[in-house]
Amino acid sequence: MPVPGRHGCWLTLVCILVLLAGCRGLVPAPVEDHYGPAPPGFYRIRQGDTLSEIAERQRIPLSKLVAWNDLEPPHRIYAGRLLRMTPPEPKPATMAPPTAIMADEPRPPASTTPPMAKSNAGAQAKRAEPPKTLAATPTALKPQTRPRDQTLNWRWPLKGKVTQDFAPGDPRRQGIRIAGQPGTAVAAAEVGEVVYAGSGLPGYGNLIIIKHKNDYLTTYGFNRRMLVEEGARVRRGEPIAEMGQGPDGTYLLHFEIRRDGTATDPADYLPAQP
Repeated sequence: MPVPGRHGCWLTLVCILVLLAGCRGLVPAPVEDHYGPAPPGFYRIRQGDTLSEIAERQRIPLSKLVAWNDLEPPHRIYAGRLLRMTPPEPKPATMAPPTAIMADEPRPPASTTPPMAKSNAGAQAKRAEPPKTLAATPTALKPQTRPRDQTLNWRWPLKGKVTQDFAPGDPRRQGIRIAGQPGTAVAAAEVGEVVYAGSGLPGYGNLIIIKHKNDYLTTYGFNRRMLVEEGARVRRGEPIAEMGQGPDGTYLLHFEIRRDGTATDPADYLPAQP
């Protein structure tokens, strides 16, 4: 067989490069293309990652990685989720775990009020900033000193089985969780203004917070896709998001109703499901 000359070698090399360029379109897009880069101190899980491999690459003991992320056996992880790579800041004994969303204490002066408990004007001033700190949730609900607003006509954000009830005093159960199918439309429970839409609160995924009149807030967590932005006015029953996955991989919605910053039982407001 004749040995190819210089021109034959160049032709072979060009063909190989063309084939490689064509194959690039078959490589799946990285996880970061769908979810964005991981914030400082966190790692975005990629397809095929294992917890032990991540710990080895990041040079972090596996036991610490499990403890920092509050993972329970068998320590399952999911592509696209965030893993904490640094220890969480120590909290005083009266502080709640990171699942608490906002303070249940009387409101501080306007200069120190957390964005999630501010008036509409304050929310608009810092609309681009997610809440910076997670405040305490007391072990018991504050007594309500004024009657409930009867002009608000609450509705369910979606139809589905309630898999977790509200539990006063339990900072991990400050709302209810409703099961459903992936992509199910999540609707606003009442008319209001979107004061937060983002993923800056670890443990809630894509989170939407709507402010209603007379200092009521509703929160919608674990959304796969958000359909509204901060500052948007929404109608009662208007779709605001698509249902996504909770921490255990099941499809569900985390829903809260808060009054004056205090978590209340949504069952006291919502009508019976049909």
